[in-house]
Amino acid sequence: MTERCGLIAVVGAPNAGKSTLVNALVGQKVAIVSPKAQTTRARLMGIAIEGEAQLLLVDTPGIFDPKRRLDRAMVAAAWTGTEGADLIALVIDAKTKFGSATRALVDRVAALPGPKVVILNKVDVAVKEPLLALAQELQGMLAPEAIYFVSALTGDGIPQLKADIAGRMPEDPWHFPEDQVSDASERMLAAEVTREQLYLQLRAELPYDSAVETEKYEERKDGSVAIHQQILVARDTQRAIILGARGARLKEIGQKAREELSRITGQTVHLFLHVKVNPRWEEDRGLYRDIGLDWVD
Repeated sequence: MTERCGLIAVVGAPNAGKSTLVNALVGQKVAIVSPKAQTTRARLMGIAIEGEAQLLLVDTPGIFDPKRRLDRAMVAAAWTGTEGADLIALVIDAKTKFGSATRALVDRVAALPGPKVVILNKVDVAVKEPLLALAQELQGMLAPEAIYFVSALTGDGIPQLKADIAGRMPEDPWHFPEDQVSDASERMLAAEVTREQLYLQLRAELPYDSAVETEKYEERKDGSVAIHQQILVARDTQRAIILGARGARLKEIGQKAREELSRITGQTVHLFLHVKVNPRWEEDRGLYRDIGLDWVD
């Protein structure tokens, strides 16, 4: 059979479930997930295989109204992720109200070139009647090639969605080895895993003005890996929150991140975390490059 390979841009509002969806399609975790909106910051590609097709899934940051430089860089990354895509997949949280922000997003997606599909996610917790009305309205606004009803969390509808997307990909040789599941570098992956633990463990206590920078990623002769990371925050009070009483919270964050990284890499991981206060970390061009974002004026 002929190989197929194509780029799918996964776009949507914050917390629509894009990262969970990409993980479900790949079949393993490649993008971090948390209950907080705007968790995904940079374009991250998950690579899935379905039959003879290789699906290059670009998990983009949630599209929202940007207020600061980091926000603008994230939104720019989302729209850049649609460029050259063979398919644009608009993910919408099926249980949220179809308000003005979502309408504006749909209108902008409608103006993009190329074929599009709509994925109504979280249908396991959505009310059926409003869901069908939403699908009908989206059909009129966007004229997508298909509308899918899925739950990325439970896996409902994912096999059919994956098979259908695979059939829409162009005939093209695979771009990556069969066993590769992401294009993220080891350093970026390590930073993302630690940032996920910050979100999961601190919840509402953690402000968005924080970042994780992998300073050193060193393979040791015994097969283990030593990772040194810096958690950047803007204020001393935020540093105290992350550290916790006598450093207990930072130790827990490091332990969970180390366990996750060991599971993903299949290696013993030695993780060293340091919390640094830098009120102007968002003005560091090098950090944007490290976390996969372009500098936006």
